[in-house]
Amino acid sequence: MIEELRIRGIGVIDEACVELAPGLTVITGETGAGKTMVLSGLDLLRGGRADSGMLRDGALNGGALNGGAAEVDAVVEVDGLPGLEAVFEDLGLAEPQDGALITRRTIAPGGRSRAYLDSRPVPVAALAQVWSHIVAVHGQMDQARLREASWQRELVDRFGGAELATALARYGETWRSWQQAARDLEELRSGMHEAERQAALLRLGIAEIDEVAPEAGEDVALDAEAAVLSHAGALRDAAVAARAMLSGSGDDIDSAAVTTRLASAREELAQIADIDERVRELAARVDSLLTESVDIDGELGEYVRHLDADPARQAWVEERRSRLSALRKSYGASIEDVLRWRADAAEQIAAADTGSERVAELSSRVEQASEAAQQQARELSELRRAAAERLLASVHEELAHLAMPEARLDVSITSSSEPQALTANGGDVVAITLMPHAGASARPIGKGASGGELSRLALAFEVALADSAPVGTMVFDEVDAGVGGAVAVEVGRRLARLSRHVQVVVVTHLPQVAAFADRHLVVTKSGDGAVTSADVVAVEGPDRVAELVRMLSGLEGSATGAAHAEELLEVARAEAGGAALPAGERSR
Repeated sequence: MIEELRIRGIGVIDEACVELAPGLTVITGETGAGKTMVLSGLDLLRGGRADSGMLRDGALNGGALNGGAAEVDAVVEVDGLPGLEAVFEDLGLAEPQDGALITRRTIAPGGRSRAYLDSRPVPVAALAQVWSHIVAVHGQMDQARLREASWQRELVDRFGGAELATALARYGETWRSWQQAARDLEELRSGMHEAERQAALLRLGIAEIDEVAPEAGEDVALDAEAAVLSHAGALRDAAVAARAMLSGSGDDIDSAAVTTRLASAREELAQIADIDERVRELAARVDSLLTESVDIDGELGEYVRHLDADPARQAWVEERRSRLSALRKSYGASIEDVLRWRADAAEQIAAADTGSERVAELSSRVEQASEAAQQQARELSELRRAAAERLLASVHEELAHLAMPEARLDVSITSSSEPQALTANGGDVVAITLMPHAGASARPIGKGASGGELSRLALAFEVALADSAPVGTMVFDEVDAGVGGAVAVEVGRRLARLSRHVQVVVVTHLPQVAAFADRHLVVTKSGDGAVTSADVVAVEGPDRVAELVRMLSGLEGSATGAAHAEELLEVARAEAGGAALPAGERSR
């Protein structure tokens, strides 16, 4: 429920504080006084587009605002409003501790706006999300929406109450799961062809690698062996020459050979080793050199004997190196990289091979979800038909009080549970037709109802749906257009009854409607020849009667008008349960 709405710098309004109360509040005023500015302020809080053209020219007297800036804020009682707890959680905001929420929207002269929830800056979309649970605004556009099949379905769903809402939520969850599974299946199937094509290429690569059967480090070993084989002659010559230097040619002892000379040196030193400790150490070192030289000579002999210069082996090594090089060019910089590529390719092929299993699994899920959605859609259709019958009975009762006693509505629900016909809201197309009077043919609401009849139809539906109102406040913008006289009285009576369930705010030009208000606000204007200003004031007693007289006849001080106004107030008071108006509401 909106407790207070404060508007600064919008249109002709300098600064106005609109204090609302439970029940029915009406806002009246002369044409051009700025009644729509109140609705403009609400629209801004509901996330409406900020337009610098709606800003008041100049600055506020007294300096409250300057430079043409504007601001709208409201204090809202949010305890008990359905859905708001989840909204606050989604936005990461704490719920108001005392149940009162302060919301604000500011607009700079350039049109840039900012939004606040309890002084915390938030995106405008967040402000709109919160206000969608606070207020619903009904006007000429909502009457036009009565023509829309989707809106007619929503009316039936709202009247269906918690049972239908639960069924619709359950169906919606099933439908979304079904659609997601269907999308996943389509993506999987569309990717299967590419996956199979890729797997075929991978299999060719694996076959090529397996034909060569490389081993880790093999390319490095073969490179070393190829170097030896290509230089076998030079290696042999060098080894033989080195042996000749160490021990001779191998047949005759060469006195110049290293081992011969080291042996001679060892013998010379051995003769005097006992005399001097230092000589004994040197002799030992010479003996070590001799041993090492003999070992090297032996290993060189083994090296020469096993040195492979076989041309066939060399050809095989080169051919093997060539095949390994081809693998490296295609699959990796080294044989280790090639082997890793093969392992990865094998995993990808295995994953592709399981694609058919995944397709089967997803197909089963899609089929099960589709069957569940179809069944729930049928259940939803049954609930809607029952709700539609009850709704029409309730609306017919309201229309009887709105000077449309012979009007008859009919609702046609065309249902299909075929998968291709199901949407997020089920498989029902709701069409409400109207017979305005006896003998008339049933026609769609948009073609069978005048503007005044549309106004009364919209009001009848809202009164019938009052118990299921999803918000705490309903605002009506001249929904009484096109009606007058006794019908206008009934419109006021219906709005008053609606206000027993929710807070109702009505912008009206009909005194018959205004008379039923629990709180009557008047938008007044004054002019100084340059700037027009407007304010919103609550009227009671004689002032309220005077405003009703103005609305009735435009004649100030009219005794006949005053009597008529008091009569209207008496009717309204009787509707509220009182026998007569209190003295403060009478005027003489």
